[in-house]
Amino acid sequence: MGSVEEHSFSGPPQVLSAGGLLFDFDGTIIDSTEAVVKHWHKEAAAMGVDPEVILATSHGRRSIDTFMEFDPSKANWEYVNRQEGLIPKLFGKDAVEIPGARKLLDSLEAVNAPWAVVTSGTSALLNGWIEVLKIAHPRCLVVAEDVENGKPDPSCYLLGRQRLGLPENSPMIVFEDAPAGVRAGKAAGFKVIGLATTHRISQLQEAGADWIVEDLKSVTLKGLEPDGNVQIEITNTLVQAP
Repeated sequence: MGSVEEHSFSGPPQVLSAGGLLFDFDGTIIDSTEAVVKHWHKEAAAMGVDPEVILATSHGRRSIDTFMEFDPSKANWEYVNRQEGLIPKLFGKDAVEIPGARKLLDSLEAVNAPWAVVTSGTSALLNGWIEVLKIAHPRCLVVAEDVENGKPDPSCYLLGRQRLGLPENSPMIVFEDAPAGVRAGKAAGFKVIGLATTHRISQLQEAGADWIVEDLKSVTLKGLEPDGNVQIEITNTLVQAP
């Protein structure tokens, strides 16, 4: 979890507007850290690799990129989909929703707001978790198999905007917990709200997050504007030390 105890999350409310909202999934909508750790311990044992070495860099990255680094023979979508699809089945009890996520997504769905999930996980993993946790299913999504290069490459977030049917100049807000994802959102030219759920605040700052909050309890839908833009309010943002 992020180290929040020495930081002040007390920033005043701010109203933000964007053409659409793009959410990372793991660490942003759900927290499956314990399940993913167990998964990589299992995979590391099969590869004869120290799991801590893998876990030092695996969060927020596509599994296929991690396998390419440690065992290229497993770096194919057939293997990755099969193994990721097992995670919710084997370790489903080890995942919880990020505080505020269910309420926010339900409110977006209720008004047909433009939002999408852009994840480094496969479709098998995403659908598995949605089934286990019974959270809102995004009508638009980008998964690991959809892009040639994973985060921090910006192509996944640019594709997310495209799949929402929004023009290339449409401003977007990205929600991310991992430095690689924050960098991807910023490289796409979007504003990024960092969540201090899985990484150190200093890492989110270094990656370039525009705002940092503890979790999605700090994000509320205000409504849709006449031009179709979505308006949100963020509260209790990180206050930088003087």
